[in-house]
Amino acid sequence: MGLIIKIAWRNIQRHRGKSLVVGIILFLGAMVMTIGNGVVSAMEKGLKENIMNRFTGQIVVMSSRQEQDNVIFTPLGKDVEVIAGFDKVKKVLSSQDCIAKFLPVGKGLTLILNDNGDVGYALVLGVRFEDYQKMFKNNIQLVEGKLLGNEDRGILVSSGSRKRVYDEQDFWLQPEGVPLDEKTLTPEALANKGRLDVRNSIVMMGTSQENTTMDIRMNVTGIIRYSYLNEFWKNFNLMDIESFREVFNYVTANDVVTEVPKDKQKLLDRDNFDSLFGDSVVEKVDTGTKNYDVSKLMGRRVVRKKVSVDSGAYNLIFVKLKDPGAINSSAEMLNRAFAAAGAEARAVPWKKAIGQLGDIAMIMRGATIGFVMLIFFVAIIIIMNTLSMAALERVSEIGMMRAVGAQKSFIAGMFLAETAIISFVSGGAGIIAGAVTVAVLNSLGITSENHILQLLFGGDVFRPALDGMDIVIGVVELALVTVLATLYPLKVARRITPLDAIMRD
Repeated sequence: MGLIIKIAWRNIQRHRGKSLVVGIILFLGAMVMTIGNGVVSAMEKGLKENIMNRFTGQIVVMSSRQEQDNVIFTPLGKDVEVIAGFDKVKKVLSSQDCIAKFLPVGKGLTLILNDNGDVGYALVLGVRFEDYQKMFKNNIQLVEGKLLGNEDRGILVSSGSRKRVYDEQDFWLQPEGVPLDEKTLTPEALANKGRLDVRNSIVMMGTSQENTTMDIRMNVTGIIRYSYLNEFWKNFNLMDIESFREVFNYVTANDVVTEVPKDKQKLLDRDNFDSLFGDSVVEKVDTGTKNYDVSKLMGRRVVRKKVSVDSGAYNLIFVKLKDPGAINSSAEMLNRAFAAAGAEARAVPWKKAIGQLGDIAMIMRGATIGFVMLIFFVAIIIIMNTLSMAALERVSEIGMMRAVGAQKSFIAGMFLAETAIISFVSGGAGIIAGAVTVAVLNSLGITSENHILQLLFGGDVFRPALDGMDIVIGVVELALVTVLATLYPLKVARRITPLDAIMRD
């Protein structure tokens, strides 16, 4: 082995030109592959962080009657089915060891009604806002106004929705009690500031194929934006869950059925309806010495027993797992648990729930990996051709070595050692250069408003990164390139005989 390495090193020095060409190709290929691994790794981590951890969770639970898995970006006019028997579903989720936390929400498309007859639209999530922020790492940033509490009523309008409402319906939404700030106006709104129609509330009506929704006026509590991938989520507005249920005419927590006492049930009989309007309905009662202030009595409210917000309707549940890498197996286990408990729900991975966004993200990831593989393939072809030409130019040398007793295995080992030394030096330098480039790109904090680039970045900021596994993958790729690139040249070199050397001379 020592002799082979000694001869290989001598041949590298003797054929510096060919060795330099192979070295440059390996250097560039290793550097590009390392950078590509950093980009792919960052994209995958970024999408997991910015979609799973900050918007959907790893699993989304929906009604078993829901036909489409895509429930986040559903086609216009398609309803998200209400989860029937939420208590049973909640019990199943609470009993699973694989689940870290879960959050039930309402999701739907609403119409924005205008006094002028214009109609806009808005995607809304009905949530308990403090629970939502805790679940998704405070992904909501306040632009103006104030955020909602769990018990508050109102709507948080995204900055993207506010801009679209002004562009389409010509009025500007401003949180109640907050003075107009010119810095928050769009260029179009600022140009029309003198006649700007500023409103602190919005009339929303749910959309449904059953046409059983309602319209309600809601106070604009705040204007918000999303910390990550805001361009993709900017059309989602957040409202309290009870208002969401009212807009879509779902069962609310206050829709409690009260049992009517038997002594009062006779008042509801059809035959007794006329008696309700008779002269005997109003009777005078002696109040004794007590005096009653009618104005105070009119201001009193009936205090109802507080009911759980979960007694109302939901149509989605976002689930986070203790092991984020076990998404598919956890979804299958949840579905088996739902079936065993008779719960009308099913679980799907986040990629299926976000539909086209997940498809685009995976296409971008596949394209990046494909580009790296293309560099990989081109490097193999060029190195193979270069080594093959080097073998043919050294027919006399190799033939003489065969004539003095060198076996085919010795010749093959010599060629493989030459390529391995060049690969180790040049390819190793390429991996180091790629790692340095990745670190520099990470420190630059490159941003973009382009949607496709944001998917490639895995977020709003380009943060390529390498970990130990990425370096190992780079070394394995380099070794694979070296082996594949030398297969044909080795075959050519092994075929050279002493007779070939004599004929060449």
